[in-house]
Parts: sequence; C-alpha cells; structure tokens
Amino acid sequence: MSSIPLPLKGACRCGRVEIEVSKAPICTAACHCPGCQKMSSSAYSLTAMVPADGFAVTQGETVVGGAHGEQLHHQFCDHCKTWMFTRVAGVDWFVNVRPTMLEDATWFRPFMETYTRTKMPFAATGAVRSFDEFPEMEELEPLLHEYLAWAEAGET
Repeated sequence: MSSIPLPLKGACRCGRVEIEVSKAPICTAACHCPGCQKMSSSAYSLTAMVPADGFAVTQGETVVGGAHGEQLHHQFCDHCKTWMFTRVAGVDWFVNVRPTMLEDATWFRPFMETYTRTKMPFAATGAVRSFDEFPEMEELEPLLHEYLAWAEAGET
C-alpha cells in the first residue's frame, strides 16, 4: 500500500472542517443504495474504511445529517453541508471517510461495490467484488483480508 501517501489531509468544500487520515484504509467501496445516491447527488457514493485510530477531525466540527438513524451517523460540515464521513454505531473500530474530501484521492479505487440491485444502468465502478446489498458480517473479515492482498499488490 505504498501508493497511498499518508498522512492524507482533506477538508469540506468551504474549508471550515479539516480531516486527517494517518492509517491506510482497511477497505474501499462504492455504494449504490438509494440513500447514498440521494446524499451524494450521484449514481453512488465512495468510501474508504479507515481504522478509527487513524482518523481525526483536525479543525472545526461536524454535525449529524443526511439519511441517519440509530446505526448510521453521517457527519457533515454545518456550514457548507458537505458529507464528510460516517460512523456506524456498534462498529467503532473504523470510520467511513469520503475519499473525495482528501487533497489527494488519486490512489482511490473501490475494491467492492454494494447495493448493485439499485445500481443505475450506466454506473460502472471497476470494483473487484460486487454485492446485491451490503455483505453479511461474516463475509466482512475475509473481504478485508482480500482487500489487503489486493492493495499490497498495488491495485489501488
């Protein structure tokens, strides 16, 4: 994973909230679910799953917004409303960072794509693995190992 230039710094569109990623992602993905399509105003959202201890908001504060509930806590800049990252309740060991917030996202490529059953017909991500919905929790650990091998081979 030497192709990922750590630390990665980023910001929301207005620059009031800044973030830093100091550890390599444990997986990357594109999500085609209707919620992500609406929140990103696009065919899909992108995410880099970063270890929680390798992620920090270094300036400003975020607010919870978007399609949220008891489990999903989507974090936005309160001023420009940029969707920056997501925390999942009960899964505190990683943060889903929107890679487009980063100053350099040229290394990013989605390893997996989720919710392909609601994928727009023209949308192509180049992902290695595809799932009709989100993978089951028991599928996650092998997927993370597969991602690491893929990333170490320089595929990102």
